[in-house]
Amino acid sequence: MKDIPLLLVVLGATATGKTRLAVKIAIEINGEIISADSRQVYKGLDLGTGKDLNEYKINTTDIPYHLIDIRSIDQTYSVYDFQRDALVAIEKIINKNKTPIICGGTGLYIEALLLNYKFNKFNPDVELREKLSKMSIHELDLILKQLDSNIIVEKNNRHRYIRAIEIALQNNNNSNEQDILEYNINKSLVFGIRYPRDMLRERIHKRLLDRIEAGMIEEVKILLENNIDPNKLIAFGLEYKFITMYLLGKLTYDEMIDKLYTAICQFAKRQETWFRRMEKRNININWIDGRLEEEKKIKEILNKINNEI
Repeated sequence: MKDIPLLLVVLGATATGKTRLAVKIAIEINGEIISADSRQVYKGLDLGTGKDLNEYKINTTDIPYHLIDIRSIDQTYSVYDFQRDALVAIEKIINKNKTPIICGGTGLYIEALLLNYKFNKFNPDVELREKLSKMSIHELDLILKQLDSNIIVEKNNRHRYIRAIEIALQNNNNSNEQDILEYNINKSLVFGIRYPRDMLRERIHKRLLDRIEAGMIEEVKILLENNIDPNKLIAFGLEYKFITMYLLGKLTYDEMIDKLYTAICQFAKRQETWFRRMEKRNININWIDGRLEEEKKIKEILNKINNEI
């Protein structure tokens, strides 16, 4: 069994500034960052997933990061994969006498790690995927609910529904090969960054326009020119879905911006709902007011850390 002395978590909805804050904390406590983002694992999905790799360097100090750019777009990645990979990264960080910091907004990944969920090893089921692909979104949603799955998927995202059902079925099937990960977290401290709803929507809108200006449309265009299946990009949802549809001529530029902004706001709301669910499952989240000056946020987190360890 792996023994984890201390695990820090910085979470929050999209556009709350998690990465920058986590990096600042890492500098103060000699830590390294483990990304908990279901899309940042993929190479080539950069601006759309908000990797912001430049934020991992403060002045002349580089903060090491893990679980970013570890899969090609044509590969799958599940919550089981994250749990396993995060434990490997945690062990490496601890062996260097440093502190692991989980940073991200994929609530399922963070919850699975903190609550030590037991998963079966995930194996793709081609036959099942073909069968599910013929069903409507409504039918897929009903199946997922019947499986009592912990997985929440983006509405109307057929690919995510099919994958969620596939994972849930394997987790519920006791005949599958077991590959249980055994570990013990001695102490965990979870910090959440949040803003009032109207302010978060403003931050989302500004960040969307900034990323468009930085070349997010060009990023998707290059992926398509490199023969990445458009349906695969659409399946990634949000930025990749609506920009791909725009480039394929299915949306005007203004329609793309409006629909994408609305979808990201809805996504942020679902993230916040998940974090509330985590609290109901006895995960204590120390909420930090996003409106505070950055130095005050850092001081508040460091004081909490020092008082708890």
